[in-house]
Amino acid sequence: MFIQAYSEELSDKQISLLVNSLESGEIIILPTDTLYAFVCDINSRKACETLARLKGKALEKSNFSLLCRNLSQACNYIKPLSNTQFSFIKGLNTGGFTFVLRASNFTPKIFQSKKKTIGIRIAENRICSDILERMGRPLLVSSVPHTEEMDFEDFSCAEIVEELYKKDISHIVGGEFCKNIPSTVVDMTGDECIIVREGLGVVE
Repeated sequence: MFIQAYSEELSDKQISLLVNSLESGEIIILPTDTLYAFVCDINSRKACETLARLKGKALEKSNFSLLCRNLSQACNYIKPLSNTQFSFIKGLNTGGFTFVLRASNFTPKIFQSKKKTIGIRIAENRICSDILERMGRPLLVSSVPHTEEMDFEDFSCAEIVEELYKKDISHIVGGEFCKNIPSTVVDMTGDECIIVREGLGVVE
């Protein structure tokens, strides 16, 4: 089902519909702070495997991220942050970043890399935030991939994304909120913060 968002938030009925879909083990596509992305419930092994298949990878070999409502929620899934790391993240507009951090024991092992790290995204997008609040836990997230046959800009069009993946997903939320720029990836597993990929997020 295609859901058109005419503002940067959804109705309570729409949020309930999407949350029920996620809790039933389905994949949905949401506009995030950066790109359109697949999301699913981290508690559904089947949904996570389906997401991996959509990305053409085995779940155990996929470097997916957790989409969290805020830093407080994210901290349940990572090793304790140093004061420097905490201040660094708090000083950013987090929606444009993916932070690679050391995973805690609370993070399911199937989501951890061989180095026992996990990507963390903290949503500023209102649609994502409202769904995460209702879920009460993070979502597994991965940007919708683009193909060589299509321009990258096409993947900022919800209708095109829906046409490509409507057989595999239950719902897509369309809205003019994606920046069509990938996140900036920051490796924070060592003593220094290292920018692995430059994207939407800017470090002052």
